[in-house]
Amino acid sequence: MALLYKADPVRGKQWQALFAEHAPDIEWRAWPDIGDPKDIQYLAAWQAPDDLDVMLPNLQVLFALSAGVDQLDLGRLPASLPVVRLLDPGITRGMCEYATFAVLSLHRDMLRYRQQQIARCWQAHLLQPAAKRRVGVMGLGAQAQQILATLQPLGFALSGWARSAHHIPGVDCYAGNAQLPAFLSQCDILLCVLPLTEQTQGILDRNLFEQLPKGAALINMGRGGHLIEEDLLEALGSGHLSGAVLDVLLQEPAPADHPFWHHPQILLTPHIAAMTQPESAFGVLLENIRRHQRGEPMLGEIDRAQGY
Repeated sequence: MALLYKADPVRGKQWQALFAEHAPDIEWRAWPDIGDPKDIQYLAAWQAPDDLDVMLPNLQVLFALSAGVDQLDLGRLPASLPVVRLLDPGITRGMCEYATFAVLSLHRDMLRYRQQQIARCWQAHLLQPAAKRRVGVMGLGAQAQQILATLQPLGFALSGWARSAHHIPGVDCYAGNAQLPAFLSQCDILLCVLPLTEQTQGILDRNLFEQLPKGAALINMGRGGHLIEEDLLEALGSGHLSGAVLDVLLQEPAPADHPFWHHPQILLTPHIAAMTQPESAFGVLLENIRRHQRGEPMLGEIDRAQGY
């Protein structure tokens, strides 16, 4: 029995050491040195190779080394192949850290102060209490709920929206398209952590921005495909939005001439909100392999119909 790893080779060395120490019965192989493909039952990858069913005829599970699976073309994968996303507690902690940083940066007007520093302008602006700042989170999955729990002690007025109904203590929850306008109308800072699906592709667009209060700000920690970039530039240019913190783009890395690089109202980071850490993720991956071996349900197996 072998596991084939197809991702960052540097972190691959860490994964390999962990398997050698804690699961020596599972043979570790690293792409592209796959050996006899018939031996490989498990694939741990960021992106899957083409013709997976032909290349790895005995593959039983694809483990995505990420919290989401939108980087995978599910339509090209064998329909019967289970796809399992990585429920790494380290990713969740990273997302909570980044969300807190981004919300506080916008709440405390750091984009404006950064521009003032460049201009050598020493000018204070009125401070809005956190209790009067309304933060809304789009997507209410496990990571989003942890983000809300992290923000709660800071005193913000919190709300959340998802396609299905949720009940989260201390959070005003909205559900479905019918309640989306009411949710948006009271978001001073909107944070997107939605999964990327056909339904959420391009959801951060002109129509959505117009439903936010004037002066609202955006944080996108989901995927670049959620955002219509031209519509954001238009909303910032008109003054309807005051700023944005973006960790993801439609094209990564951003080309040198991308308008976001030098935009004074945009803070851009290179998809670093959270990263898979072998030390924290290994136990989750190994437990799922053992679950599969015992014929038990795996944690994080996606619903192929929904795409997450």
